[in-house]
Amino acid sequence: QVQLVESGGGLVQAGGSLRLSCAASTRTFSIYTMGWFRQAPGKEREFAAGISWSGGRPYYADSVKGRFTISRDNAKNTVYLQMNSLKPEDTAVYYCAARGGDILTTSPDGYNYWGQGTQVTVSS
Repeated sequence: QVQLVESGGGLVQAGGSLRLSCAASTRTFSIYTMGWFRQAPGKEREFAAGISWSGGRPYYADSVKGRFTISRDNAKNTVYLQMNSLKPEDTAVYYCAARGGDILTTSPDGYNYWGQGTQVTVSS
């Protein structure tokens, strides 16, 4: 069982930055591929960024590419999402998710564990 706890959300003006963190309660964090998803009101949950267990091959949705950066610190059991140049359309609840193995998928169904989510609101 893996418990994930997100933090770092908040209210920011358009063009600003936020860094989300996701702490995992597992001794085997390094074997999990991690993803960040987001869900805006009335919309389906969508993939934003993911990173394999080794830390290589990060992958981004086109909507965030060039603005968001995902990284992980296996020694701290933590994955991060640095969000720059934020836009009002980035407003959503952001979720951290984990799946076993080194294969990254953009489908929410491919992830076994989820955090409770953290709200990000970008004002225009």
